[in-house]
Formats: sequence, structure tokens, C-alpha cells
Amino acid sequence: MELLLIVGLPFLGALLPILFERHGRLACSLATAVAPLLGLGILLWLAPRVFAGELLLVSQPWLSQLGFNLSLRLDGLAFLFALLILGIGLLVILYARYYLSEREPVGRFFAYLLLFMGAMLGVVLSENLLLMLTFWELTSLSSFLLIGFWGKRSDARKGARMALAVTGGGGLALLAGILLIGHIVGSFELSMVLAAGEQIRAHALYPLALVLVLLGAFTKSAQFPFHFWLPHAMAAPTPVSAYLHSATMVKAGVFLLARLYPALAGSDLWFYLVGLTGLATLVLGAVLALFQHDLKGLLAYSTISHLGLIVLLLGMDSQLSNVAAVFHIINHATFKASLFMAAGIIDHETGSRDMRRINGMWKYLPHTAVLAMVASSAMAGVPLLNGFLSKEMFFGETLQHALQGSLFNWAIPLAATLAAVFSVAYSLRFIHDVFFNGEPVNLPKFPPHEPPRYMKIPVEILVFLCLLVGMLPGYTVAPLLAVAAQASLGGALPAYDLAIWHGFNLPLAMSCIALVGGILVYVGRKPLFRAYESLPEVDAKLVFEQQVQRLVAAAAWLTARLENGSLQRYLALLLGSALVLVGVALAPLPQLTGARGLSPLDPFTALGMLVLALSGVLTAVLHRQRLVALLVLGVGGMLVALAFARFSAPDLAQTQLVVEVVTIILLMLALFYLPSRTPRESSLPRRLRDLLLAGGCGLMVAVLAYAVLTRPYDTGIAEFFLANSISGGGGTNAVNVILVDFRGFDTLGEICVLAIAAVGIFAMLDGLRLTHPTCDPQGRRWAWAKNPLILMTLSRLLLPLALLISVFIFLRGHNLPGGGFIAGLITAVALTLQYIASGVAWVEQRLALNYQRMAGAGVLIAAVTGLGSWLFGRPFLTSAFGHFELPLVGEFELASAMLFDLGVYLTVVGASQMMLVNLGKLSLSPPASQEIH
Repeated sequence: MELLLIVGLPFLGALLPILFERHGRLACSLATAVAPLLGLGILLWLAPRVFAGELLLVSQPWLSQLGFNLSLRLDGLAFLFALLILGIGLLVILYARYYLSEREPVGRFFAYLLLFMGAMLGVVLSENLLLMLTFWELTSLSSFLLIGFWGKRSDARKGARMALAVTGGGGLALLAGILLIGHIVGSFELSMVLAAGEQIRAHALYPLALVLVLLGAFTKSAQFPFHFWLPHAMAAPTPVSAYLHSATMVKAGVFLLARLYPALAGSDLWFYLVGLTGLATLVLGAVLALFQHDLKGLLAYSTISHLGLIVLLLGMDSQLSNVAAVFHIINHATFKASLFMAAGIIDHETGSRDMRRINGMWKYLPHTAVLAMVASSAMAGVPLLNGFLSKEMFFGETLQHALQGSLFNWAIPLAATLAAVFSVAYSLRFIHDVFFNGEPVNLPKFPPHEPPRYMKIPVEILVFLCLLVGMLPGYTVAPLLAVAAQASLGGALPAYDLAIWHGFNLPLAMSCIALVGGILVYVGRKPLFRAYESLPEVDAKLVFEQQVQRLVAAAAWLTARLENGSLQRYLALLLGSALVLVGVALAPLPQLTGARGLSPLDPFTALGMLVLALSGVLTAVLHRQRLVALLVLGVGGMLVALAFARFSAPDLAQTQLVVEVVTIILLMLALFYLPSRTPRESSLPRRLRDLLLAGGCGLMVAVLAYAVLTRPYDTGIAEFFLANSISGGGGTNAVNVILVDFRGFDTLGEICVLAIAAVGIFAMLDGLRLTHPTCDPQGRRWAWAKNPLILMTLSRLLLPLALLISVFIFLRGHNLPGGGFIAGLITAVALTLQYIASGVAWVEQRLALNYQRMAGAGVLIAAVTGLGSWLFGRPFLTSAFGHFELPLVGEFELASAMLFDLGVYLTVVGASQMMLVNLGKLSLSPPASQEIH
């Protein structure tokens, strides 16, 4: 229950900032902080159990047959990331309260932030891989909203779209990879997946599954060659950048690698794909960071580089490298969040992020300068700061890997040292160019000054942690690192030491080379800058937009070739494709006729088939006379209902009958506003094409039906439903039990679609008024006495009788032909008859029914019935039934499926009436020229 609260609180709390926005930024930010503060409190309350090595699991079955359960887990790794998400999230909320201006929609911003927080918590706390993937995609969507928060800016819109496209594409690859892992293991539960590492690596699908999972992780964590989206996400407000780069979005990819490490690591393929990708990203990000003039751009490329460092450590595939990766995740979160917040303060107070203009800030922002310099030093790996410790472990692991491998393996420590040199150089540039280097140049806001006191508190807390961890690692971060790394490794921890001083060794020498080399690179940066500027400029955003435009142009070209606005063409393509596909499927059959003989055809059935075929032909021949064609089509529908009854399908017969009545009325209402005749538009070649298609499809259906009917049909599905209808669903009517129990989820989806369609039609017709036709096809004027006395009288007598039949059909549906769908349609027909006979105004005065609310209540009742099964520990939409005794009444049955069927009933009545009644309202009064005086 505690884990559900941790994940659910941010989603529930997303409503609070919107409600409190009118009370000012302070009230809004305080309301926003409630949910993460409660979540952090619950997490810290569970901390002793986590640090004791306990694995906390909570699982609620949902779509069990698909392996999709609502399962959550809290171990050391999940605890670490949840702590970062909630802790840094609270600091970002405090910071954003001062960063955003009064004119900003702060309520919407904080709501997006909480949605993003909840999605990230879902990712790190999920035990089920499919559930994790759901939250994974939510992070992409919510980050899209945050990056594009300033939607009036072109760079924000394009940056958000680029991030969504890249990470969304990676999410699709991850979906495929997770499905393959589930296929290999037989479960999507992490506990089983992590225990099946050898089974996964030995499977023939392991390489494909690994590549797909890595695509999802690399796109999310901006690894080469998918790194280009992250710098353009800097168009987001700085609080978003600080949160996204330190604890959330880009850390999701490395979290996934750390989480699946026991299952996927341990192979050469893992080392080459993960290790080399991380190495390339580490060096590329570090080099490019030095040449960025945008302050946030420099930090973005540094984030790419440090993420590459973490990925490289995980790819080197040793226990200690895994520990170092987890350690650097912690350290990077603290110094990178503080750096982004410091950059936001500078931007907020100067109006610029261009490092060629914001010089000499030490004079104007001394407090912020000290904080930023300490955080930059931690990023550069200066001793006595947290970044130095994890970078020392990183250097040590690269050397260890080189000593155990071939000569090629020495490229890793050499590249790592090169990246560290540039890391020092760009950190030094951040410090020198911003806080020293002369005076400011044409700042939009001058002179700058220190921000409000509480805006600096988040930065101070994070910088203090950088110092505290760097000086006292054994007393601060050691227990958290141990439980997190142990959970990632899935076993015992290797021996390691977090001491500040390990003596003079090669890792220390590499650190010294990096510090000295970085200073030299920065001092001699001018030739490097000239060389960089001479390179051809490649704007990733421009290239991406060009590719998007080309894709849109190709889609437009293909759409223009396929869709010309002609329904005939669409149907011709559809039917032609169906002919080809069925022909290809039937071609391998050795013979068309199977071993089973056909049933004898009696005269009455043959006559019905003949009339049905004749009605179809007449509908096509007389289609230009709309009313006549509709009447003939109705004959065909009635004969289909008789066919269902003839072949022992009474439920289908009843459904077809009432659906036919409702459909004919609906079409009559629509045709009333159309010309009585359809003009001849088809040319002779088109009519010949249609004739060939119609004949071919008719022949195809006949051949297919003949091939199926002459072969035994025994899949076991029908026997299963018949055998379990009473014992599993408590009803003798297998059709109704299937609809409300065995396949209740399908029915719930169908009524949702029906309600949505009705709402769409209602919205489309609302306020629309059309002119009545003035005369019939023979030129006779319409009579405006539209409420005949006999029809009015009979309809009012029939209404209670029809409603009684509807109740009877509804109550008997679980054991005899009937049910909520048929009963709903009978009620809809009875109510429609009242509207036709007495008029809309007369009925609405006497029946104050809100059909929108009725349809919504139906969907809600059906969904709540399904959720009710969770209270008893059963999967969603599991039904229950029992037999009870009452004096005088005797034994009777009660089933929860009746409540579900009630939801179906209300949805059908509400949706059908929303459509029919609003069609009838299109013209409520005759034109003035035709009024009877």
C-alpha cells in the first residue's frame, strides 16, 4: 500500500496547483509540494527495511493472462532513484516558485511537473516490465509538455517535438525488447526476469532483445548517436532542465541498464554495444561541451558526457564498475542539479545565457558564484568533492579492464583521460568566462543582483551535499551506495573503499593529468575554437526538421494517391485487397471441398435466402431512390434476423431485430434532409469495375463459406464456454455470459467506443439547424401536422408495455436470450417512438432525461463493477454469483454481472438517444413561408 501511495500521490496532487493557482505563486508551490513531501516521508519510513536488505513487493493482478499486473517493488536501486526524484523534485519546486514570473501559468507548470514526477516514480518502482513501459511512455509525454511549456516559442515547440520523436521511437523498440524477454522467460515480473539471466543470454533471441532494449535506453539517456535531442530540450524553463538532467528523464535509460544488469549483462555483445556506445558518448559530449557559448548548452553536453561515463561503466561489466556507475549517478545528480539552478539564476538576473556576454558576475553575484564554482569543481573531479571520488573509481576500472584485456583495451583509459581533460576545461570555462573575464557585455538586465534568498537554498543544499559526500563518504553516501549497487548487481558486493586518499597510484595520476591537461586546454583554447568554427556547421534541429518535413511531404504524396475524397475508391481498394489476401490464403489448399457434408436445405430456408439475395440486388439497383432503397435494405435486415433464429441463435436474432429498427430510424432521419434521389455520377468504366468487384467479393465469400462449412470446426473455444458458462459465470445463456464475464473487457471497450461516438455526434450536431424539404419527389407539399392522433395515442399506450418487456429481457438475459444490450435497444426504440409520434418538445417536457449523463453513468457503472473485483483480490472484471433463499420467493440467483449489464443498458440507451434525438432536433419548426395560419 505504501508503494502505491508513493507512485499515486503525484498524480493525485497534480490537481492541487491548478486549484491553488488563483491564490498566488506561494500557495501554488506549497500545494504542489504536498504530494512529493508525503511521498518522501513514506519512502524514508520504509528506509530501515530497505537498508536491512528487505525486498518490498506489492502486486495486484490485472491482465494476468497477458502478464500485465500492477506490481511494484522497492529495493536499494529503486530507493535511490525514488529518493533522487522526490528530494530533488522538492528542491526544484521551491526554486521554480521564484524562477517563474507572475505572468506564467504556474498551476499548469506544477501540474505537468507532478505528472512527470509520478511517471518517473512509476518507472523506478515497477516490478512488472509492461507496467514500467507504461510509465516509461508517460515520461516521454509529460516531458514533451514540460519542454514545450513556453509554446509560443518556436525553439520550445521544436525541441519538445524532437524529444518526443526520439524517445518515443526508442520506447517502441523497448516494447518489442520487453515482449521478447517475456517470451524467453515466460513472465514480465522483474523478480523472475532477473533470476533468469543465464536463460536469457543462452536464448537465440538474446541479441535481438538486447539491441531493442538498448535502443530504448540509449534514446532516453541521449547516447550517441541519439544525443542530439538533449541540447535542444534546453528551450524548457531552467527548473525543468535541472530536474530532467539530474534525477529524471535522462536517468531513466541508465536506470534501465542498471536494473536489467543481472539479466542482460555478462556477454561480449553487452560489452561492445554498451561499452563502446558509452565511450563514444563520453568523449563526444566532453569535447562539444567546451565549444558551446550557451550556458545551458554547455551543461547539456556535459550531461551527455557524464551519462556516457555511467553507460561505459555499466558496459565494462565488472562488479566494481557497476558500483562506480551507481556512485556517479548519485554524484552527478547533485552537482548537475545545482549547476543548472545556478545557470537559471544567472539567466534570470541578467536576461542572457551567452557566456560571451555574461562576464564578471563575481562582482554582482558573489554568493551564486561561490556555489556555482564548487559545483563546477565537483563536475571537473576536483579532490575533496564528490565528483572526484566516483571519477577515481572510474579511472581505476578503466585501468583494470585494460590490464585484463588486449592492447585495444588500453584505448578505454586513454579516451577516459581525454574526456576528463575536456571535462576540466569546460568546467573551468564555466567558472572563468561567467564569473571573471572582464565586464558584462550588453546585458538585457543591468546591473544584475543576487536572487531572492530562498531561491538559493536548493543550490546551497545540493552544493553542501557535494562537499559532505566528497569529504565524508563513509559516513554519508556509503550505506545508500551499498544497497543500491547490491540491488543492481543482484548479488554480493565486491570489496571497495570510499576513502579520500588511496596513495599515489595510476588513477590519481590520471586525475592529475586531467586537471593539468584541462587547464592547458582552456589556456590554449583559441586555436581550438578557430578549428572548431572552421568545421562545417551541422544544426541537429535543422536536420531533424528537414527529415520531418520530408516525411510529411512523402505522407502527403502517398495520401493524395490513395485518398482523393471518393468513398467508392476507398471501398474498391479495400475490397480488392481483401480479394487478393483471401485468394493467396486459399491457394495452398489441395482441394476446396472438405470431408464434412453440408446440411440439407429446406424450402423455407431456400426461400428466405432467395428473398435476402433479391433484397441485396434491389438495394444496389434502386440505390438512387433513397427511400425505396432503404425500405428494401430493411427487408434484408429482417431476413438476417430470421436467419439467426432459424439457425438457433436467438440472442443474435433479437439483437439484429432491434438494431435494424434503430438503424432504419437513424437513416430515415438522416435521409429526410437529403434529396430524395441520388444523381448519376458513375461512368460506365467505373460501373463495370464495381460490378467486377461485387461479383468477385460475392464469389469469394461463397467459396470461403463453402470451404469452412465442409470442414470440421473444433477449436475448443465453444466447448470451453459451454462447459464453464454455469460454473464460471453463473448463467445458462452462454452468449450473455461471454459478453459480461469471459470477454467483459471487450464489452467495456465497445460501450466506451459507443459512448464516445455518441458524444462526437452530439457535439457535431449541437446548434446545427437545417431547412426542411418543402415537397416530396412528386411535388406535393409536406403537411406540417406532424403528430398524427392515432400514432400519438398508440405510442403512449405502448411505452409502458415496451419498458416492461425491456425490464423482462434485461432480467432474464443471464440465463435466457436477452441482456442489457438488447433491453437497452428496446427501450431506445420505445422512447424514439414517443419522439416521432409526439415531437421532441412534448417528450422533453415529460421525460427530463439527460442522455449524456446516462451514457457516462453506464460506462462508469461498468468500470466500477470491474474495479470492485480488486477489493476481493481478484483480477479486473472478475464476476461473482451466488444463490439465495427468500421466504415466499424461494431460491434466486444474484450475480455481479447484472451490475455490469446495467452499465451496458444505460450506455446503449443514452448513446442511441443522443444520436437519434439530436438528429430530430436539426429543425424544430417549419420555415415561416410554410406555417399554417
